Amino acid sequence: MATTRFDMRLDEEIKAKAEKASALLGMKSLTEYVVRLMDQDATEVIAAHETITVKEDAFDRFMTACEQTQNPNAALREAAAFTKDQDIR
Repeated sequence: MATTRFDMRLDEEIKAKAEKASALLGMKSLTEYVVRLMDQDATEVIAAHETITVKEDAFDRFMTACEQTQNPNAALREAAAFTKDQDIR
């Protein structure tokens, strides 16, 4: 059950097209159609920004570099301290 409201204004032609699309999909309301579109698009946008895909050879090189780590140098320690001091995440 919905617990919040979202109000918007839009062009009459866009509303008419959306109502037609909603009806063609057998949806109960324009709201149901808009909520579905927002949910689908938001899911895709979030996934695109929170996921990274690399070629297998690049991943293998990355993993090899991680496994061959050494103690951090002074510059890296300073950078880590700076980000902590600035509350950078």
